[in-house]
Amino acid sequence: MTILDELDKRILQQMQQDASLTNHELAQRVHASAPTCMRRVKRLMEEGVIARQVVILSPEKVGAGLTAIVEITLDQQATERLTEFEQRIAAEPAVQQCYRVSPGPDFVLIIQVADMTAYHALAHRLFATQSNIRNVRSFFSILRSKFETGIAV
Repeated sequence: MTILDELDKRILQQMQQDASLTNHELAQRVHASAPTCMRRVKRLMEEGVIARQVVILSPEKVGAGLTAIVEITLDQQATERLTEFEQRIAAEPAVQQCYRVSPGPDFVLIIQVADMTAYHALAHRLFATQSNIRNVRSFFSILRSKFETGIAV
């Protein structure tokens, strides 16, 4: 685990809110010099604290307005079968998140698709045609009241 001082934490908090800030803008917000800020960000990236910088899209604006939270239980939970499932899921762009969980189902997925028709096609392709899937339980979001990507530091 990387040890973070107060400046690192301020940098990370600001970048989680707006990663498009220039180095100069970031330095001003965290009360540090631009060279110091640049060195810190570079170190945080090299150490993997900053995994990547992305743009977050509005699902409705890009035609992906249906969010499904899906629980998956496999017939066989051997390590190679779990890994096999994860690899198949990782290749599907509509699956935004995949968690191996315990207890209960083996996996929880967060899926973003255009509509119910698109979900049914995806579910058939990923779940119905696979022999190792015992149970699929889907929940559909009717309102997203909170969505955050930041982690408290």
